Amino acid sequence: MTQTTILLTGATGNVGSHLAKKLNALKVPFRALVRSKDNNDLLNSLPYATIVTGDLADENSVVMALQGIEKAFLLTHSSEQSEQLQLNFVNAAHRAGVKHIVKLSQLASEEQSPVRFLRYHAIVENRIKELGLTYTFLRPNLYMQGFLAFKEHIKHDGKFYAAVGQAPISAVDIRDIAAVAAHALTEAGHENKLYNITGGESITHYQMAAVFSTVLEKEVTFIDVTPEQMEGAVRAAGFPEWQVGGLIEDYAHYARGEAAAVYTTVKDITGTPAISFEQFARDYKDLFI
Repeated sequence: MTQTTILLTGATGNVGSHLAKKLNALKVPFRALVRSKDNNDLLNSLPYATIVTGDLADENSVVMALQGIEKAFLLTHSSEQSEQLQLNFVNAAHRAGVKHIVKLSQLASEEQSPVRFLRYHAIVENRIKELGLTYTFLRPNLYMQGFLAFKEHIKHDGKFYAAVGQAPISAVDIRDIAAVAAHALTEAGHENKLYNITGGESITHYQMAAVFSTVLEKEVTFIDVTPEQMEGAVRAAGFPEWQVGGLIEDYAHYARGEAAAVYTTVKDITGTPAISFEQFARDYKDLFI
């Protein structure tokens, strides 16, 4: 087996687990940085994965985990500390001599954005540049798999809700994000590039409801709500305040039509057209019925 020179953070999450499986299928050895060696069934099942422990809150532990690594994939679970944890990782990577960071960011990241999540991603991107590290910034749009949060509503009531109006959104499947990331980590030519990653079409939530209706063979309705109604529902569901505020800002961004652009990145990088919303709905159908 060749030397492991790639490290993944977030390998147990949604995008990261798909990326881990893709690298394993390509027979590319990699390290997966986790906080604990417990409950890593997927990673333990992948012969090309090596599990290493470290805590992004402890920069020195990350430096140790990064010894001998040339390329790192940066993704953290969404939390109030995400910005600081990612900055810790970037600083550790620089100290450890990592040459290239592939960072999962977000479409429209900007330090002056009114959206807190877009601000923090931009701050981390700029720190990577400031340190002179080679980078590839992956900026995906709204995840199609985010609609799994509505699965119980769709299953039982045939309805889902958001404060987004008629705004079209070029949502993207996380499997396509992972595919682009795998190319960026294993090929030359992606150095110092910024990739906006979207689906192949821009559609409204009303059109998405029509797709669900066809695929699930029952009527599914989208209900547009006010930001105040959405905020109340999210808070009632038990989301912490930082996440409530962030989600409302995200959806205001979508409602302004700022997530409507379609980019051909998935096909350009992978050679395969982006997964459509209909294909997503068919692939995840069993979770909605």
